[in-house]
Amino acid sequence: MKIAEQIKKYRGEQKLSQEQLAQRIYVSRQTVSNWENGKSYPDVNSLVLLSEVFSVSVDNLIKGDLEIMREKVNSEDVRAFSKLSSVFAVLFFAALLLPIPLVRFLGVTGIVIWVLLYGVTMYFAIKVEKQKKKFDIQTYYEIVTFCDGKTLDEIAKAREEGKRPYQKILVTILSAFAAAFAALLFIILLR
Repeated sequence: MKIAEQIKKYRGEQKLSQEQLAQRIYVSRQTVSNWENGKSYPDVNSLVLLSEVFSVSVDNLIKGDLEIMREKVNSEDVRAFSKLSSVFAVLFFAALLLPIPLVRFLGVTGIVIWVLLYGVTMYFAIKVEKQKKKFDIQTYYEIVTFCDGKTLDEIAKAREEGKRPYQKILVTILSAFAAAFAALLFIILLR
């Protein structure tokens, strides 16, 4: 059952109007109406007061809505991860594209600026990797699914975990080619 249905059910059992319930838990009648219509959810304090008024545990009161509340909490994690990933992506491309112009136009100062940019980029790379580890997301599909605010079922999760070693090898090979290309381009442009 959803919490909206639970509140209606328990309020009916207690023979309380929305107004009476609202007074007992220190909210407005409109707030109770919004809860019962699924437009909003009670905060933690209201849940505790509701459980006291209805003489049920908070667990019984929110049964069925735990997943929805988890998703709400996870949406904050998704936003933070997306923001961190975006900052890393911008820094990564800047670190990739700027070394030649910086060195060409600023000389040694350009090298120092690029080294600092590279250091900041690696700092954000480490932060992104820690978040990926925290949420157990490694493959592209897992990351996209996480950023969409969804979770994988057990079968899909097992499939993606099986892909992880191959994707790490592929990323390593592509990184080696990118580094070789950048070094070659650097040498050609500095002649």
